[in-house]
Amino acid sequence: MINALVAYKGKSARIVSQTMHKFALEFDDGSLRSVREKDFRFIHPEFVQISGACVQADITVLENFQKEVLTLEEITQWLFDEYSAKNAWCSYILIEDGLYLYWQKDKVFVRPTSQVESIQTKRDVQIFEAKNLKHCVDNISNNTFDEQDLPYIEEIVKVALNQSKYAKILANSDIENTPESAYKLLLRLDYFKPSFNPYPARYNISKDEQIDVSMAQIERVDLTYLSSYAIDNADSNDADDAISIDGDKIFVHIADVSLIATVGSELDAYAQERASNLYLPEQIIHMLPISATKMCALGLAETSNALSIGFTLESGEIDHIEVVHSLIKVTNINYDDADEMLVSNEHLSKLQSITKAHKKYRDNCGAISLNLPNVDVKFKQGQVSILTQSSSQSRELVAEMMIMAGRVVAQFSIDNDIVMPYVIQDKGKFPQETLDNKDVLSLSESFKATKFFRHSAISTKNLPHFGLGLKVYLRITSPLRRYLDLLAHQQLSCFIKGEDTLGKEDVKKIIGIHNTIMSTVGRTVRSSNDHYKCVYLLYNPSWQGEGIVIDTRGDKVLFMIPELGMMTQIKFKILPKLDEKVALKVTTVDLVDCRANFKAI
Repeated sequence: MINALVAYKGKSARIVSQTMHKFALEFDDGSLRSVREKDFRFIHPEFVQISGACVQADITVLENFQKEVLTLEEITQWLFDEYSAKNAWCSYILIEDGLYLYWQKDKVFVRPTSQVESIQTKRDVQIFEAKNLKHCVDNISNNTFDEQDLPYIEEIVKVALNQSKYAKILANSDIENTPESAYKLLLRLDYFKPSFNPYPARYNISKDEQIDVSMAQIERVDLTYLSSYAIDNADSNDADDAISIDGDKIFVHIADVSLIATVGSELDAYAQERASNLYLPEQIIHMLPISATKMCALGLAETSNALSIGFTLESGEIDHIEVVHSLIKVTNINYDDADEMLVSNEHLSKLQSITKAHKKYRDNCGAISLNLPNVDVKFKQGQVSILTQSSSQSRELVAEMMIMAGRVVAQFSIDNDIVMPYVIQDKGKFPQETLDNKDVLSLSESFKATKFFRHSAISTKNLPHFGLGLKVYLRITSPLRRYLDLLAHQQLSCFIKGEDTLGKEDVKKIIGIHNTIMSTVGRTVRSSNDHYKCVYLLYNPSWQGEGIVIDTRGDKVLFMIPELGMMTQIKFKILPKLDEKVALKVTTVDLVDCRANFKAI
């Protein structure tokens, strides 16, 4: 075999010497390598220097040998008429290509025509894809794309929305395969407009679905003689609570959702999977189908089905509790109208006095709330609006009535041994100075006080909620919007009807599932609000406004910007005082990270 032509790892070589177990190979560049016989392939007994391209072989002759196994020498003779070293090497190259032929140990298998056509089709597709891929890479490098690029763009979209971990086009464009990098690219290409909110899709939030619903017919207590008021925002049409008073008896009426979303039903599972309404700037994603809202919301028909909670309140103490399935007549009014009616309407005026007394009772029991600025972010008709959440007497009335309802149902559940998802909060370690001045805290003092609050939690244990100043509390008034409110309704409804209620372990399991989902819901809402705040600043690049100093950290000052509901940190040589107001202007906006930078004017 000395001086034979062989192939080693695709390169031609000459055998120059041989020992017992190894052969010395010399390559075109003069280098030598000692290898075993099994590591190279014999091509021809005579070595020639391989140079230039191979001559075109007569491939058609292979049609006569389909599925046959031949030697390299035989294949070469059929393809090139002569078994020379040069021709044998060309046959080797053809076999290595694998389209018409492939190795079976030291022999050569001739592929059938059908296999050849299939392989060629795949190769053509790969060539076409490679060409398209390069076209898209070139376009992206120039910050553009065309219709031909759309399949690759759709892959990038999936990465941006966290629906895929990898897009080939990103890797080929030296862009990191992360949602943030993909989203940044799509913004740069103007495929995503700044107004597009990626977070519901990125966090895999379920969309609204159309489902037909029906409500079980049961005997109801007729409370249509009461003047019941559902007070809400002017643009709301899905009221799930109303209030009324009958002598000394206070009533909170709540949409009777538990009779369409019964425990273990398909609708119950639907609601549990979503956990809560998502109030996003550009849309509302509902916990329950719209059909459920239309059927259950209060005041949409002449009479409404409700779960009514009646009770008396004297010196802050709850008594004479009753919980019934009821039929009520509801008057829907907005907060502005309600504010005007508080003086002229006997029922609302009386309820206001009661809620003020209850609020004072809670304050005396240690309740503490911080009035930090909040905003409502809306995106409608291509415009972002940011409105400071306003307070009013009617809003405070409704809020306190809802707290009272939660307190009453919690007490009713304890008295009747009904397992419930109680809202609990440990006592915060507030400085005495904060407690003594809790009603007149400045913005910086309120911000500092947030550090002393303990996080609230959901538990089957009926422990106190120190932030509200209550020995026991649960949320009950929004079963159309919050799943744990619906769960509490289901428990109450089963108890009233004499049916078995869920036990502690079942409720604990539901709470665990709910907490996991709500973590995602919370991130989606926060990210969406932050996104549209940044969009607002992108649309208003010359924005100027007022920042209030709420903390200092070395040479850095932390500002609250009430108008935007944002915070920012700015370096100062001379630090302003706490609660000092400083004029600020926006400098940069990063839509990918939902962050804006400001500077003092």
